[in-house]
Amino acid sequence: MIDPTQIEVLRNRLEEIGDGMAVTLARSSRSTIVRAAMDFSTGVLGPSGELIAQGLCQAIHLGGMQPALQACLQYFDGRVYPGDIFINNDPYEGGSHLPDLFLYKPIFHNGVCIAYLCAMTHYPDMGGRVAGSCACDSTEIYQEGLRIPPLKLAQEGVLNDTLLRILEKAVRVPDLVMGDLQGNLSALRYGEGEFSRLLSQYGIEGFHMQVDNLLVYTEQMTRAAISALPNGTWEFTDYISDDAIDIKPIKISVAMTVQEDEMTLDFTGTDPQAKGAINPPLATSKAMAYAAVKSALGALGNDIPNAGGYFRPVHFEAPVGCFVNPLPPAPVVARNVGGTRIFQAVMGAFAEMLPETFPASTGGCELQLTWAGYDKSKTPWQPWIMGEGANEMAGGAFPYKDGFDTQGCGTTNLANVPVEQIEIEHPMRVEEYGILADMEGAGMYRGGGGMVRTFRVIAEEAVFQVRSDRRSHPPYGLQGGQSAGKSAVVLNPNTPDEALLATKFVEDFKKGDILCLRMPGGGGWGDPLKRDPEMVLQDVIEERITLGRAEKVYGVAINGATYEIDWGATKELRRP
Repeated sequence: MIDPTQIEVLRNRLEEIGDGMAVTLARSSRSTIVRAAMDFSTGVLGPSGELIAQGLCQAIHLGGMQPALQACLQYFDGRVYPGDIFINNDPYEGGSHLPDLFLYKPIFHNGVCIAYLCAMTHYPDMGGRVAGSCACDSTEIYQEGLRIPPLKLAQEGVLNDTLLRILEKAVRVPDLVMGDLQGNLSALRYGEGEFSRLLSQYGIEGFHMQVDNLLVYTEQMTRAAISALPNGTWEFTDYISDDAIDIKPIKISVAMTVQEDEMTLDFTGTDPQAKGAINPPLATSKAMAYAAVKSALGALGNDIPNAGGYFRPVHFEAPVGCFVNPLPPAPVVARNVGGTRIFQAVMGAFAEMLPETFPASTGGCELQLTWAGYDKSKTPWQPWIMGEGANEMAGGAFPYKDGFDTQGCGTTNLANVPVEQIEIEHPMRVEEYGILADMEGAGMYRGGGGMVRTFRVIAEEAVFQVRSDRRSHPPYGLQGGQSAGKSAVVLNPNTPDEALLATKFVEDFKKGDILCLRMPGGGGWGDPLKRDPEMVLQDVIEERITLGRAEKVYGVAINGATYEIDWGATKELRRP
């Protein structure tokens, strides 16, 4: 018999270890992308490599820890010892993309391995052809940086000096990279100490029994949640604007089938893998699909633990060589574009199943901005790199309320890097940052607002890598709601040199150049002409929409001098 109370106690204790590791990692790391943007995850896995807890970190890593560890265990079968630390960033051996280094530490008790701790981080640079290792226009993985297969960073407590030296020499900012690595090691040490206290409470046999119960309990909860859904198949298709090389849309199609207590996500019909680096490797594709299903089941009131039993009744199918299951040497460093679209496609299928429950598409353009250069006033030249990408999201409208503004929705827990920190640490100036009017998906309930962020180059020169999307296919609306506005990347706006740039590029910028990023909001839900006119007026007052959009799209006439609704004119505008 499984005691749910005991399971919840263990679940929270394990998640507490993961959260403590996360806090330790953030406080002891060096790079901005870790200590400010929070691009990392921590977790606990069982002796077979199955996830049993995750810290409150990134949804994309929910399904990503297991495959990267299992690749390590397969390679080192029978060669796992106390004091070992595994390292892996190979996307074709369970990793996500090269800047993400997964570290695993086996936990032994009386000579028996009882668990693995995971600490993984997006590092500011992993070598390759472009600083920051995030170029969208690479055409094979060998251009993207240092590819580390399952190896031992430490064996029986002794760090691998050869591997550390290779890593140090392969990257442009070794002080940041090696500092972040020490942060990960600190998190593993913290987790090991907390695990010792946990074992003193449960003992080995009691711990193993409760972990097995946790996995079974998680599976049972997931099956029960799926059983409550209607049986059948629902299909949805979404698109990526381009891959930076072939300027044409990429189709992502999913057929979601529910049969009793199991679910299958079939991506047959998805376009072939792309030439550019936006392909999500299989581990990332699965992770994003699992995260979408877990988010949907959670929205229906199911508090399912972050444990491997959740994956058992959810099946992922995708033809080999398609966009969501690419073959090597496909580049994958910008895989979050594809991963986010997988999430949105699966959520679209849920909206087809239960149209009165799920929201329209989350917004944004999957923005990732990396800029880098050298301070040539110093000898030797001092490299600098800044990565920033937590500013583009907005929530899609719900069937009962407006979408959220200016926050990650569903796919990420990344934090905003403060403007002051960007300007103090890097030769850049942030000249504009705010909500952008008229970029929401209109509807009876509107999507979250779009955003604008504008940068001026202060350095003599800098290399910019921009990853964005949602230009040809903006975030979708539902049930008569409109799509959000289209993204735009503009060079030197409001000057004679103004130019609309591609959605994805690597370009050299010079001192004084200005880059403006205009990002769409979330999709709308329901007919915009049914929106409460008072809510439209409030949006105008708050400068979320203009007077012209209020009249043209929402059918609400507002006096621009008094900010009062002209009810007679509004009635005429909304006449069928």
